[in-house]
Amino acid sequence: MKLTVYSPEKAVFDGEVELVELPGAKGRFVVLQDHDSLISTLVKGNIRYKQDGVEQLLPIQSGYVEVNHNVISACVHL
Repeated sequence: MKLTVYSPEKAVFDGEVELVELPGAKGRFVVLQDHDSLISTLVKGNIRYKQDGVEQLLPIQSGYVEVNHNVISACVHL
């Protein structure tokens, strides 16, 4: 899957990942390969993603995310 994370100031992350966990407005949720399409708002918390078996955390204040055909695009405020 491809994850791209942008803030108004810069591109924060762009790469292939194995999973993504996001802080949705209605609770945290995980996106895995072949996840259904969705759009969600994001709240203060961490975007957690796994790349090459290594887990990374990206703290955010708010934002939104779109998941579509194994592409996860997030626009966030850091």
